[in-house]
Amino acid sequence: MKLEEVSERSAEMLDEVERAVVGKRSALELVLTGILADGHVLVEDLPGLAKTMMAASFARVAGLDMRRVQFTPDLMPADLTGSAIFDPRRSEFEFRRGPIFANLVLGDEINRAPPKTQAALLEAMQERQVSADGHTHRLPSPFLVIATQNPLELEGTYPLPEAQLDRFLVRVSVGYPDPDDERMILERRMERRHDTPDLRTIADGPTVLSMQAAVETVHVSTAVLDYIVAIVNDTRTDAGVQTGASPRGSLALLRTGQARAAIAGRDFVTPDDVKALAVAALGHRIVLRPERWVRGGTGNDVVAGSLERVPAPNAAGALLDQPTD
Repeated sequence: MKLEEVSERSAEMLDEVERAVVGKRSALELVLTGILADGHVLVEDLPGLAKTMMAASFARVAGLDMRRVQFTPDLMPADLTGSAIFDPRRSEFEFRRGPIFANLVLGDEINRAPPKTQAALLEAMQERQVSADGHTHRLPSPFLVIATQNPLELEGTYPLPEAQLDRFLVRVSVGYPDPDDERMILERRMERRHDTPDLRTIADGPTVLSMQAAVETVHVSTAVLDYIVAIVNDTRTDAGVQTGASPRGSLALLRTGQARAAIAGRDFVTPDDVKALAVAALGHRIVLRPERWVRGGTGNDVVAGSLERVPAPNAAGALLDQPTD
């Protein structure tokens, strides 16, 4: 698929999802960026802000097989991955696949699952496979996890380990709608007379794979690569940081930059792409020192500070060493 087609198809998908999630175009673009960059997305915000609807809408519009898992403290790894069941007719055990075997897994309130279940999910997210009963089972392609997390309610939750947070390509915050957008939400609900909007299917699994492959062809100049490395390294030298962004963070910023450029119809990444994505791609990977955390600091603040300190290359830097036909 050509990059022009990726941009056109992306615009169609965003327009369709925006019929369900009103007035949150920037958040929707971030989620689509994660999907096209073949990464997992963590949607973290307060209850009632359409986190689950956003994920389900993208699955419907992208034509992906979706399974929804409600994470609870008693959810066991086998409830997610599946397990071997004895078949009396054949006198042998047969592996019954769990909900993780889908193109898009919607994990609701992911921080409510116990550590063993989180470990099983971690393997699926990183290795795109499931280990059960001594056997390894490959997951379908594409395979994406969109997880939601409510930062308000902490009772009965298990904070996500840093290793698992690091596997999420981007973290997205939705936020409250503007009054005009909220009024439009009410008007559309009255018009359709039911809760769930009817959305068109714009793509399918093979199309999404083609779009992801096209994103990989987006050019990134040496100047922009150096800019990414400088930002990530700066997060590691901040006095209030215990652990800065890992090299996986650098790769996340690279891949999301390519996806953002493709959505915009460009075949090269600009410094503005990096600036726009740095907080979403790096903020959740940073571990603060206790004294900084107690004062209300966040990883997002650290990344914002790095963006202020690290000089960006000029616009022409994005075009340096651009391949020619």
